[in-house]
Amino acid sequence: MPSDKPASIDATLELLKSGNYIADRSLATVLYLALKLGRPLFCEGEAGVGKTEIAKVLAATLKRPLIRLQCYEGLDVNSAVYEWNYSRQMIEIRLAEAQGVQDRRELESDIFDERFLIRRPLLEALQPHAEGAPILLIDELDRTDEPFEAYLLEVLSDFQVTIPELGTIKAAQTPIVIITSNRTREIHDALKRRCFYHWVDYPDLRRELEILTVKAPGASERLSRQVVGFVQELRKLDLFKSPGVAESIDWATALSELNTLDLDPRSVNDTLGVLLKYQDDIQRLQGSEAADILRKVKADIAAEPLG
Repeated sequence: MPSDKPASIDATLELLKSGNYIADRSLATVLYLALKLGRPLFCEGEAGVGKTEIAKVLAATLKRPLIRLQCYEGLDVNSAVYEWNYSRQMIEIRLAEAQGVQDRRELESDIFDERFLIRRPLLEALQPHAEGAPILLIDELDRTDEPFEAYLLEVLSDFQVTIPELGTIKAAQTPIVIITSNRTREIHDALKRRCFYHWVDYPDLRRELEILTVKAPGASERLSRQVVGFVQELRKLDLFKSPGVAESIDWATALSELNTLDLDPRSVNDTLGVLLKYQDDIQRLQGSEAADILRKVKADIAAEPLG
């Protein structure tokens, strides 16, 4: 059975926390309002900060089906909404011809029936579900182009799609919609106006440490503190791609698997490929610069330990 939506901002924070998602109050507030008022939530931010995870956690904690539309360049209606099963339609036409069916209108109405319809994520999200209204995740919308954005306006405004052969199909239950973007390009205002908006930023030191405590429990408190401090310093540099929270979790997990109890220059250099994804960034940091950052982190921890 699906769970009820949270009744307050504090309840939303607790709901996310029960799914091991450590959110700040501003995210919990806008998410609570989106759930309460039935509006899509549009989340922008750097890659790896936890935008997609919001939808996954909602699906798990509210016990709703998760329907994910992964966006990419060239995404069209056939891949995102629906398409007709042409091979089955052709078989139906051949069978009708063999049976001597001559009425073209009868044949047309027969082959453009819902049993020949292949539902893609957007149409599937509008269907009734026994578990309750689904979570519709439209992931990395910035990878698509403007014509597809324009198509989404009908879906996000009225939660319906129009299929020429069948007519307009309206949602039986309004889905909970989470849209994410890494902001590789700007999304049109017309689409943003239909949503509540939240910028998912990198967490501060304390919250990122709390995230690692939950997501990388194998890492010691000392190691987690050093990992978070190091990553926070890296984000101040002009790197090609700064590490996100996902990379912090991966790095802490990898270091704990290597039985690392304390960061040192060698362990940093040996595992930078877990933390950074571009060779130029790795080459820049390997050696003296990584050692300097590590010394600063350890000095900061000694001067201001978290208690």
